[in-house]
Amino acid sequence: MGDIMDNVIMELLYQNVLVFIIGGLLFGASLFVQKFGLIYQFLHKVDKDSQQHGGEIVAETLKAHGVEFIFTLIGGHISPILVASEKLGIRVVDTRHEVTAVFAADAVARLSGKIGVAAVTAGPGITNTITAVKNAQMAESPLLLMGGAAASILKGRGALQDIDQMVLLKPLCKYTATIKRIRDIIPTLQQAISQAQSGTPGPVFVEFPIDTLYPYHLVQKEIMSSSGKARNLKQRIVNWYMGNYLCNLFAGAFEAREMTPLKVNVPRATKEQIQSCVELVTRAKRPVFVLGSQVMLPPVVADKLRGSLEKLGIPCFLGGMSRGLLGKNSPIHIRQNRRAALKEADLVLLAGNVCDFRLGYGRVLPRKQTIIAVNRSKSQLYKNSDMFWKPTVAIQADAASLLVELASDLQYTPPSDWLTQLKQGDIDKEKKNAELAEQPTQAHLNPIKVLSSLESMMDDNSIIVADGGDFVGTAAYVVRPRGPLRWLDPGAFGTLGVGGGFALGAKLVCPDSDVWIIYGDGTLGYSVAEYDTFHRHQLPVISVVGNDAGWTQISREQVPMFGSNVACGLRYTDYHVVADGYGGKGFLLDKDDEILETLKKAQEVSRKDKVPALVNVLIGKTAFRDGSISV
Repeated sequence: MGDIMDNVIMELLYQNVLVFIIGGLLFGASLFVQKFGLIYQFLHKVDKDSQQHGGEIVAETLKAHGVEFIFTLIGGHISPILVASEKLGIRVVDTRHEVTAVFAADAVARLSGKIGVAAVTAGPGITNTITAVKNAQMAESPLLLMGGAAASILKGRGALQDIDQMVLLKPLCKYTATIKRIRDIIPTLQQAISQAQSGTPGPVFVEFPIDTLYPYHLVQKEIMSSSGKARNLKQRIVNWYMGNYLCNLFAGAFEAREMTPLKVNVPRATKEQIQSCVELVTRAKRPVFVLGSQVMLPPVVADKLRGSLEKLGIPCFLGGMSRGLLGKNSPIHIRQNRRAALKEADLVLLAGNVCDFRLGYGRVLPRKQTIIAVNRSKSQLYKNSDMFWKPTVAIQADAASLLVELASDLQYTPPSDWLTQLKQGDIDKEKKNAELAEQPTQAHLNPIKVLSSLESMMDDNSIIVADGGDFVGTAAYVVRPRGPLRWLDPGAFGTLGVGGGFALGAKLVCPDSDVWIIYGDGTLGYSVAEYDTFHRHQLPVISVVGNDAGWTQISREQVPMFGSNVACGLRYTDYHVVADGYGGKGFLLDKDDEILETLKKAQEVSRKDKVPALVNVLIGKTAFRDGSISV
């Protein structure tokens, strides 16, 4: 009996082992077939004679998503994308630095409501964009960065400009992907563009190894050229691996696929949340709205939002991209003394704002105040609420949509004396600014007077690009955006060097508008070379450079604190001559009685001669910005 049982057990054991081995072999074979795409290759044969390439698929997908411009600095890794895009009517604009290409894409996204697109080459081309990508992340701009890369099969083997690009961009982007097969290009770009525009918008990155963009015969030549005739088993395995890689790369590459854009998801407030806001606002005696850049995002158009705010009649402070939303002289727009107004208000609605350094980390909001906070991002919605402030109602939703709903549901007239009080503060402050504009400086021109003259002569269609520290800080108080989406500044990251790229994007989106860049002399150095780009692409922008021969915003604090101006001093450089050298027209301005005349000359050159102009304004020191923060 014992022998029989032993035999049964041994037989069962053998069977189980056999089943395990067979199962393991089948599972391994399945993984092998899947990893090397053998079934897909069998069903989707490679057309080895085709001259098509992945760059054409990229261009077609971008065209299907309404892309009109691609900004770039050329490199061999991405040439097929650019050539194919131009053939389809997408305008390819090449810049003098990759960071400018991304800044330009950022501006297009902000002004058009569409995805902004930049394409750069591998390695240093990618690393040169990092600052602009981070700026777009913090400014919540939906843009697509496409980067070249070494062929997947050569990554980590010492290929030209081969680095781990994904590890650099993953922390900065909402979505990152590497194209491994040409057939993946369309769904990957669809997903990337949708992600960039959904929820809280931001940058996305798609990496294109060089062999996903070029035609089969060229890729085959590069990959298989060193294979040679197999002389041993190892060489046979290598040759098979290389050949299979190539076939899997191109299998089904150019079959017809759906390119329709995916749905963009925008968070909306519920009816209960809107009703809660209605009840709180109805009880307010001194309400204030503080609007941030998020209110300018699609789907609500600016004119509809403006109409809703005018219907509500509640005093509004505008910041970031929302500057200009209410026009130049709106009765409900309050420009000055925001900190004091927030302290006195009994209700504050933060629409797309963040309680970071711009709002004193929330410390400007009294604890007993009613606060309604609306933001698409949960982390931004509650930033610093654990320490310095507390929202009465916090709503993760699109702020502009909520304001439109609020205006529709609310039957409320704010007390007129509250608005009159805040407006009087504006009048008093601006009267003081006008007096300061007439005060002489020890040398050169008064920057307030220069900017006041600029304010007086700009047309209503003008777009203002702000790129600088002290001079731009002064302009923020003096120069008024003419309307919605007429003001561009870097946003919360405080990035210097955005001017050339932002102006480039703005002039392309709004070719009939005067585009004025307000530069500090320090920050001009970052992008003055883009005057070559403006000239080559016939984009006649106008720059006004506040030249005080220094990094004055830093110097204002450093000298009193430490008694040293080290690293803050520059020269009164002939920037107007530099502009001439790049194909623009430069003007030197250093006389009071020539301010308006020179600005008008620059405007005329831009309009009639279609030449980019630069006014090098020599300015003196004033106390207007004393006490402003630089950290």
